[in-house]
Amino acid sequence: MSNLINELGELALSTRLMRLSEGMRKDVTRIYHEHGIDFESKWFPVLYVLSKRSPLSVLELANEIGYTHPSVIALVKEMEKKKLVKSVPGKDDGRKRMLHLTPKALDMVKALEPLWYVMRLASKQVYNNGSSLLKAVEDAEAALDEQGYYERYKKVELGLGARRSSDGDQSSGGRSKQGKKKK
Repeated sequence: MSNLINELGELALSTRLMRLSEGMRKDVTRIYHEHGIDFESKWFPVLYVLSKRSPLSVLELANEIGYTHPSVIALVKEMEKKKLVKSVPGKDDGRKRMLHLTPKALDMVKALEPLWYVMRLASKQVYNNGSSLLKAVEDAEAALDEQGYYERYKKVELGLGARRSSDGDQSSGGRSKQGKKKK
């Protein structure tokens, strides 16, 4: 597929990863539904982690799957409506919600495991095609854990500003007198 977004290279990487993710999620959800399982692929990390480590607090779950606290809350609410996740007050702190899978969800995990096995094999065909997308994603995640994208941007921006100043460029660095970015 060739389009303007593809031509942007690194600048549009997050857009392309989102496009890849959306396509995969759509197909995975289709597979679930074709097998008579009322399950959305976006719930996978919550279901999987809670099937292995339960109960967990919302914060513990967010840390485990690498999602923001609000994102996890939204997913958990959806799954609670489907009676897949139940939250109970914590034993030590009643304000803390402890999450665990319902019996319905545990049965669903048993039905999903054979599908996940086939999906893993199909995914290997996509991701291990000589370019090792999975390794590249792991490397990018590690780099961003070491220093976030915002910090990297600010460092590059500062470096460009210093270079402009040393070159004798008295321009505003792309900013108008009001300090707003020029378009």
